[in-house]
Amino acid sequence: MNKKFITSLIIGSIASGAALYFAFRNVPFADLVIYLRSINYFWIIPSVLIVILCFILRAVRWQLILGSSWKINFRQAYHPLMIGFMINCVLPGRVGEVARPVILQKKENIPFSTGLATVVAERVFDLFMLIILFVTVLATVKIDPDLTIEFGKYNLNRETLEFIFSSMLKLSILLMAGIMMVSFSITRRTINRMIMGMPSLLFFADTSLKEKIKEKICLHAVRIVENFASGFSLVKSPKTICICFIFSIIIWALHVFTYYVFALGCPGVDLSFAELAAVMVIVCFFIALPSVPGFWGLWEAGGIFAMLLFGVSYKEAAGFTLANHVVQMFPVIIIGFISAFITGVNIRRVSFNQQKDITDVSS
Repeated sequence: MNKKFITSLIIGSIASGAALYFAFRNVPFADLVIYLRSINYFWIIPSVLIVILCFILRAVRWQLILGSSWKINFRQAYHPLMIGFMINCVLPGRVGEVARPVILQKKENIPFSTGLATVVAERVFDLFMLIILFVTVLATVKIDPDLTIEFGKYNLNRETLEFIFSSMLKLSILLMAGIMMVSFSITRRTINRMIMGMPSLLFFADTSLKEKIKEKICLHAVRIVENFASGFSLVKSPKTICICFIFSIIIWALHVFTYYVFALGCPGVDLSFAELAAVMVIVCFFIALPSVPGFWGLWEAGGIFAMLLFGVSYKEAAGFTLANHVVQMFPVIIIGFISAFITGVNIRRVSFNQQKDITDVSS
């Protein structure tokens, strides 16, 4: 394996261990172990099966988004998706999002920028679902403004949640505006004319230099815009958008269901489906903050904060969130590695050498 890849794994593991220490420093280790032993791990089986189903539906949704411009089968969507999510779990920087279009380009000859556009479109659906769910949480759950969980440089509290919500809302609006501008031919032609007209602003350059800039840079940029527009083709199909929203609702409902099913085997966690939905949403918002690979520590701290709101004790909240985090993460990591083996994808290469793999992003 490449030294950079190994070094990144080691640093990520150490950082994750340190993050877990910060999350659990207020819980006596012996008490945490006792609680973890008290969990009925039979409930892992249905929980893991539901997690797997969630990612199958995610792959179908991504296949639909891709299908607006490139027809691929389920397997061609599923393996890159699982590899991408697995990379996000084990390496920093969420490079798995970029790995997906890299794999599509290498395996299916889909232009990188088109594949990246479909990943952005898929993430927009998730962003909107999280925003809707969080608004529901704010309307139904009393979040004590004085409750704060310190985690490293972060203070996890209502104010932080509202800041993340505001940032997500702005990002969603910005992404939607960008997608609309690129997707519709009128605005896209305007963008392309502006790109092709940029060399004319270089009044000090001679004609030959301007032509070279047009050929080497401007035409390249226009091709990228066109490929992005191809990736956003679902905008022209209201039916596809509606189907993707239905899939998104089912996916997020199933994610909550994994929490609910696993909680059945966890002593002291007697929360309703709606309450566990609020816990999941709060955790998802907190892990949007920059953190170590796999969100270790930050996930647990966010889960403790959320469950304290519903009267769960610190020890039980810590034990549940840690065990549930493992249930949510490890199937993804294992299946991602299996997908990489089946498809012959070099994880190190797609993670660290994209610049070598993508010699022409517009191709």
